[in-house]
Amino acid sequence: MYRPPLCGKRPDVRLADFSYPRLPRFTILLMGLCAVVALASQLGSNIEPLRPLLISEYVAAGLPEVRGGEIWRLITPIFIHFGIIHLLFNMLWLWDLGGGIEYRLGVRVLAPLVVVIGVLSNLAQYWFSGPGFGGMSGVVYGLLGYVWMLGRYHPRAGLVLHRQVVAMMLIWFVLCWTGLLGPIANMAHTAGLVLGTAWGRTAAWLKTARR
Repeated sequence: MYRPPLCGKRPDVRLADFSYPRLPRFTILLMGLCAVVALASQLGSNIEPLRPLLISEYVAAGLPEVRGGEIWRLITPIFIHFGIIHLLFNMLWLWDLGGGIEYRLGVRVLAPLVVVIGVLSNLAQYWFSGPGFGGMSGVVYGLLGYVWMLGRYHPRAGLVLHRQVVAMMLIWFVLCWTGLLGPIANMAHTAGLVLGTAWGRTAAWLKTARR
């Protein structure tokens, strides 16, 4: 639970608590966009509303839409979800991880994380399996890696990730790669986790180097 702030400082955010002293508006905006896309596409069962959001509609064609100026396609697959479990799972973790980062470090940290990790994890998944994918989980794993490293190497930043959370997410990560859980954007997970971990470790090093 949250401790009341002392001397005007914000309390540590111990993930996962799923509550914040004030609303993380950017995180809520991301969740709202995912909900709108889910409703419009009937949780991915209606492909027509999703066509402009897919990274491409062509397999192995070198992203012709993006090269033609539709650069939003590099990020918009993160808003596509296929099924209620897919949506709820990602939204819970986005609320917890994204909300924690936004509350403690601000939108100026969270927004670049979401955009950069979203774009690069989408590109990794496209390279690995083609354009037929969607979901926020690449970003979620990126945020997980970022908070994990920042909490471990620079706990004064105020973000703490429980060991059980890390263990559970890494076990889930491995299970997804086995194929037992069905078709999953595993390369997006992998790219997100690697990027977020490297980003968090670098951020922790920079913060401690300035002391």
